[in-house]
Amino acid sequence: MAEERLSFKEMCARFEVTPRTLRYYEYIELLAPMKEGRNRFYGPRELARMTLILRGRRFGFSLEEIRQWLLLYNARGTREQNQVWIGLANRQLGALERQRADLDATIADLRALRDRTAESLKG
Repeated sequence: MAEERLSFKEMCARFEVTPRTLRYYEYIELLAPMKEGRNRFYGPRELARMTLILRGRRFGFSLEEIRQWLLLYNARGTREQNQVWIGLANRQLGALERQRADLDATIADLRALRDRTAESLKG
């Protein structure tokens, strides 16, 4: 079975990213497509990496954190990469929980102010 290869344009479409984003990820060495002349092709490794990059961004990790984490796989293997991942995830979970608490407090304050203002209009 032939290995899946996507062109630059197909990669942008598959992951719903702009050409500028894809070029930037290459520039900062998150992705390393195969090159044939001026054409770039993305194989299974790059597809997997792009999935991890976008998931990491969704979770709030910086591109540098993602880059360093991806580099660990080649340098030290899966076990150390997973240990680092757990540490990063724990840190990010704490940050997200603090953000959620702040957001919950802001919503409660806004709701209370709205309710007081609506009540004042009744009188």
